[in-house]
Amino acid sequence: MVAIHHRYRTVDGQRLFYREAGSPQAPTLVLLHGFPTSSHMFRNLIPLLADRYHVIAPDHLGFGLSDTPGANEFDYTFDALTDLTEGLLDAIGIGSYAMYVQDYGAPIGWRLALRHPTRITAIISQNGNAYDAGFVDGFWKTVWAYHAEQNESTEQGMRFALTLEATQWQYLTGVPDETLVDPGTWAHDYALISRPGNDLVQLALFLDYRTNPPLYPAVQAYFRQSQVPLLAVWGQGDEIFGPDGATAFRTDLPGAEIHLLEGGHFLLESALDKTTDIIREFLRDHVG
Repeated sequence: MVAIHHRYRTVDGQRLFYREAGSPQAPTLVLLHGFPTSSHMFRNLIPLLADRYHVIAPDHLGFGLSDTPGANEFDYTFDALTDLTEGLLDAIGIGSYAMYVQDYGAPIGWRLALRHPTRITAIISQNGNAYDAGFVDGFWKTVWAYHAEQNESTEQGMRFALTLEATQWQYLTGVPDETLVDPGTWAHDYALISRPGNDLVQLALFLDYRTNPPLYPAVQAYFRQSQVPLLAVWGQGDEIFGPDGATAFRTDLPGAEIHLLEGGHFLLESALDKTTDIIREFLRDHVG
């Protein structure tokens, strides 16, 4: 049995939680989670990779077991979350690494890559966009409306994403057999995002998401210039980031590996074994 360590590190005055497993001498893989979850989404994947890789999975500030300062105490932006992630990796002593990005983890990962392109050995994107293609309008029209104007109506639209119903929807939509998904997943996430004051934290990040698509041209230029090995393993039933977001990677990375699997936004909950097999083969070929 692989030992998984549950650690804390203070970075710029913020206490960040992270999971760590595997030998520090092995190639490092950094797992960056999305909304509304935490490193908890990787709890089953970590032991399946840590026999060959040094795995680090942090909770972003405001999520999981990391600190959750109020929105009046901390300026929640994707740049700020990237600063903390970079600081954490530096504090642990991580130089080069592969990264797995999902949902919010993608814009954080892209910023890390743009800041230090030579540190990134490979990328795994699991329903994490780097192109305008793949945004499913049924979900994103509410977000775009909030970006265009912040008022009571558009804010209420975004607050629905913080409900138990919406959290459950993210886990179950697109999953052929819903009984494979543990109900504790959405109960766990909902409990954490429902902590007093966390609604304002999440609203701040919803609003700052508007800074991410304008970053895509720079990310795509990084892809073209680096030809970084990239695997897109995607839940094709995701109603947030659709399959076009996966196939778009080949625009700038012709050698990108694309796998569209039966599943939804949280593919690891219903297709863990198949996803893990694909990831292990990709890492074996490109990371060692």
